[in-house]
Amino acid sequence: MFSLMLKTLRRRNLVPAMSETERAALEAGDVWIEGELFSGRPDFRRMLAEPYPELTPEERAFLDGPVEEVCARTDREEVRRTRCLPPEVWALLRRHRFFGLGFPKRYGGHEFSALAQSTVYGKLATRSLALSSVVLIPNSVGPGELLLEVGTDEQRERYLPRLVRGDEIPCFALTEPTAGSDAASLTSRGELFRDADGELQIRLDWEKRYITLAPVATLLGLAFRLYDPGEILGRGVDVGITCALVPTSLEGVDVGRYHDPMGIPFPNGPTTGRGVVVPADAVIGGVEYAGRGWRMLMEALSGGRAVSLPAQAVAGAKVAARVAGAYSVVRRQFGLPIGRFEGVEEPLARIAGLTYLMEAARVFTCGASTRGTVRRWVRRS
Repeated sequence: MFSLMLKTLRRRNLVPAMSETERAALEAGDVWIEGELFSGRPDFRRMLAEPYPELTPEERAFLDGPVEEVCARTDREEVRRTRCLPPEVWALLRRHRFFGLGFPKRYGGHEFSALAQSTVYGKLATRSLALSSVVLIPNSVGPGELLLEVGTDEQRERYLPRLVRGDEIPCFALTEPTAGSDAASLTSRGELFRDADGELQIRLDWEKRYITLAPVATLLGLAFRLYDPGEILGRGVDVGITCALVPTSLEGVDVGRYHDPMGIPFPNGPTTGRGVVVPADAVIGGVEYAGRGWRMLMEALSGGRAVSLPAQAVAGAKVAARVAGAYSVVRRQFGLPIGRFEGVEEPLARIAGLTYLMEAARVFTCGASTRGTVRRWVRRS
C-alpha cells in the first residue's frame, strides 16, 4: 500500500526528486529493531533474543580508576570560568589513553566495547560536559574511526598510535556557513594537479564553522568537494565529496578562534584554509576513496548517534532523577519530606521510570553497535 501511494505521489510530482547525497544518507547504516517496530507487527521474541551487554572487569576497572580520577581533578566551576580544561586534566587524559577507548590494542588503544565507551562519556558528562566532549569527539566523530575502517595501512600506522596517545588532537570539519548536514551545498573545494616533480597533489580552500575541537586540533579531517580539471583520475571533472587528513601546521591553515555554542565551554570554533596543498594520498583511504566521502561521513555519524549522543543525554536524565529524588527527601513541609506527598511522588515515579527506560535503551543499543548492527562499513581488508 505504501509503495503504491509513493508511486502515485511521484507520478503527480508531489514528491521531490532524491539527490545522491540524500540517497546515501538513507542507505547508510542498517535497519535493526526499528524495522520491526515500524512494520506494525514486531516480532518481540526476536527483539528480546538480542543480547544485553555488560561491562568487562577491565572496563569496570577503568571506570573505577582513571575515570574517577579525571572527574575528581576536574573543577566544573573552574572550567566554566576559564572556558578550558586545565593542563593537568589534559595530561591525565593522555596518560590514561582516553583518546583511544575503542581503538585496537595494537595501536595502543583500550579496545573497549561500545557500552564501555558510552558509560565513560556519560560519567564524564556528569562532571563536565566540556570534559566529556573533549574525549567523545576523537573517539567517535574524529577521523580516527574512518582511518580504522577504510584507511590505508600507511595511514593507520602513522596516525592511529599518535591519536590514541593524544599526540594528535583531531576534529572533523564538515559544517560551513551555508551547509550543515546538507553536504550537497559544500563550498569547500579541492583541485587535483601535478607538481613540478609530477607528484599528484590537492590544492584546498575551505571555510568551516562550529567545529568541535577545531581551536585545539592538530589534525583536521576535512570534508570537501574534489575537482579534477585535467581528469587525471579518469572519473570526470567533479569527483565528488571527499575526506582528507590535513595537519593544522600547514601553511594556509587557520585555527585557534573560539565560538561560544550555548555557553558550554568546550573547544569549538571556525577553521579556514587558503591554497593549502596536501599530497593526494592524504585522502582517507587513499585516492581510490576520492569521491566516497559522503557515504563515509554518514556511516561515521551513525556511530555517534547510537553511542555518543545518547550517553550524554541519558547521563543528564540520571543526574536530574538523582537530584530530584534527593531533594524530595531533604526538603520538608508540614513535618514530612515532600517526597511523601502524592503530588510529588507521582512525577518522581515518572522521572524514575522514564530514566530507567532510557538507560535500558542505551545499553541495548550499545550491544547492537558493538556487533556492527547500526553501521554497514565497506571495510578495507
